[in-house]
Amino acid sequence: MTTTNPYQIKSADIIVGIPSFNEADNIAFVVEQCNIGLKKYFPDLQSVIINVDNSSPDDTRSAFLNSVNSIPKIYVSTEPGVTGKGNNFYNLFKEAVKLAAKAIVVVDADITSITPEWIRDLAYPVIMNNFDYVTPLYSHNEYDGTITNNICYPLIYGLLGKDIRQPIGGDFAFSGNLAIYYLQQEWHETTFQYGIDIFMTLNALLGDFTSCQAGLGAKIHKPSAPKLGPMFTQVVNTLFESLLNHKDKWLFENQIEKMPLFGQEVIAEPQSLSIDYKSIKTTAVCEYYMHKRLLMNELSPESAKKIEQMYETEKIEIDADLWTKAVYDLLFAYERNGKNPAIIEALKPLYFGRVITFIRQTLDLDHIKSELEIQRQAKCFYKNKNYLMDKYKN
Repeated sequence: MTTTNPYQIKSADIIVGIPSFNEADNIAFVVEQCNIGLKKYFPDLQSVIINVDNSSPDDTRSAFLNSVNSIPKIYVSTEPGVTGKGNNFYNLFKEAVKLAAKAIVVVDADITSITPEWIRDLAYPVIMNNFDYVTPLYSHNEYDGTITNNICYPLIYGLLGKDIRQPIGGDFAFSGNLAIYYLQQEWHETTFQYGIDIFMTLNALLGDFTSCQAGLGAKIHKPSAPKLGPMFTQVVNTLFESLLNHKDKWLFENQIEKMPLFGQEVIAEPQSLSIDYKSIKTTAVCEYYMHKRLLMNELSPESAKKIEQMYETEKIEIDADLWTKAVYDLLFAYERNGKNPAIIEALKPLYFGRVITFIRQTLDLDHIKSELEIQRQAKCFYKNKNYLMDKYKN
């Protein structure tokens, strides 16, 4: 780890962290909005903006250090060749502990819709209301965030009973105490990559830290579709590991808990997004045949028969109920098979199948109605929780 601290900052009340890799084109804009937000809403607090970077070859470092600088800045980087979003967060947590920060806000470096009010709305619950963890709530295109919509959100809703809509949104706030806690937890290889967001959310919830949401309007950023392959594996691995390591927190009947909401309540118009339906379907079918034997062994006989017929005929129709049971089957199988990573890879073609099914179902629906379908799916995970619990009882 290398650090550039031109202001010789030794302590801070509030930190805004910006993780990055090759974000020289937009990071100065993000810094400017953070700078305004800190000065306007937290003028009496000692603030610092920290860029935690992966030695970006596009010289994100210079773009950050040369940006508007009325708020002190620190640049921290992993060693050359060490990448991964989680590695950046690990460095941010260490800096937060070293500076004894009371509140840490994190925003993505590629956001073009960020405003100074994002800093206010993320930080206020921690600083003014003593919450430990704040997740974002913003308008997403229904075809963006497919890992969130189909796996992270419904599993947290269904198993933990927590209605957190954006558990891996990328923009968070957390207390200094929670930063200390994160460093004390077991980190898996995938946690140092894209698994970091779900690691943060689950450890806040499973560690019984007080949590809430902040309404931020619409999020406009670079689409994540090109990263979906490795992102899926890393996020789901971390998600499954964390859930299975804390079965005592969810292996019982519970009630849905609505998270307190700060910031905006009005739903904004989401970012437009084009989807390559044919490519997703081709990938789904191709990967199914790579993992067919494992799927036929680990899915319930009823689900296995339906899945086999769909993929053999390429008429894929994975509804919410079938998807829920398939996820629960493979979560259980992952533990029963000694946390075999092949189980997670086998889930991927079913995930792509669920995505293309959802696209067809919602093609003629507006954003609000599509969102209701995503919420219905989460309720299906909750309704079918006994399906998974029965597996453990048996």
